Amino acid sequence: MKYSRAILAALLLIVTAHSAAAADPPTVESVLGAVVLLQSEVPADARTAMSLGRQRYGNGIVIDSDGLIVTIGHVILEADAVTVTTGGGKTVPAHVVAYDHPTGLGLVRADEPLDVRPMAFADSAGAQVGDPVIVAGAGGPETAIQAHIVSRRGFVGYWEYILDDAIFTMPPYNVFGGAAMVDANGRLLGIGSLFVPDAVGPGEHGPGNMFVPVDLLKAILADLIADGRSPQSVRPWLGMITRETHGGLFVARASRDSPAQLAGIRSGSILVGLQGKSIKSQEDFYRRLWASGAPGVTVRLSVIDPKGEPRDVDVVTSDRYDWLRFKPGERR
Repeated sequence: MKYSRAILAALLLIVTAHSAAAADPPTVESVLGAVVLLQSEVPADARTAMSLGRQRYGNGIVIDSDGLIVTIGHVILEADAVTVTTGGGKTVPAHVVAYDHPTGLGLVRADEPLDVRPMAFADSAGAQVGDPVIVAGAGGPETAIQAHIVSRRGFVGYWEYILDDAIFTMPPYNVFGGAAMVDANGRLLGIGSLFVPDAVGPGEHGPGNMFVPVDLLKAILADLIADGRSPQSVRPWLGMITRETHGGLFVARASRDSPAQLAGIRSGSILVGLQGKSIKSQEDFYRRLWASGAPGVTVRLSVIDPKGEPRDVDVVTSDRYDWLRFKPGERR
């Protein structure tokens, strides 16, 4: 359900009281006004145009006075045009600053002043199961809902992605991409990533959302601004969408021109080994792949092809960023 104004005000009493001596103390509207609407346009030849769409919408959170905005990466990945719309209806162009695959986060910067108060960072390491939070998208208090943290755990994504400590909330928020999870002090705890059917835990029905903890952003923010990516993003990549199955990983798809496709890995194949050792799980596979060396290292996959024939395939890995149609940090 949506927060009433009284509940929102109560949750922000602490930040207001602590700022009573300030010339311009924060209000509910000014805190949640940091959440803005993002619209991105992606060129037709972008690698992610088919899977994620050419026109994308999501939320972003303004985090500094120069218009730097954090969002979830898929909203702006490979975009060549981005616009920002504030709660007051002001629309300005923006440009992509960074995309970080290990965290899933992206940064854009508005090209003109936004005239909104940046949202301060919380200490997400201290957020606990049961804590009440505000989940808000663009639009101010009217779009905010009351939620609670229901679990903290690792998350493994089929797109060669692992988040060691994701934060899960209930009830679900529909416009979750880049939404802000805000603590009772009006500070940013996490950035909205996904809708999940099992927020409480694997195998337990309960729809909710997954958030990327803001502490992950704090640790790499300087690198993202300087280089468009974090050092952790430089790791070998295969380009497969996989799902766990009995005895291995089912290959749902190998991306076009990816190392896996170029090596002859086809949809319907089952991966059963890496470097001569059995694959225990998706997480096991990814961690061992990333530990195998830098992008360009050759790895041996043991595969059962769609016809049921076992074989070993040597795959020359690459850097995911070389495959994408844009380079983070470059203005197009």
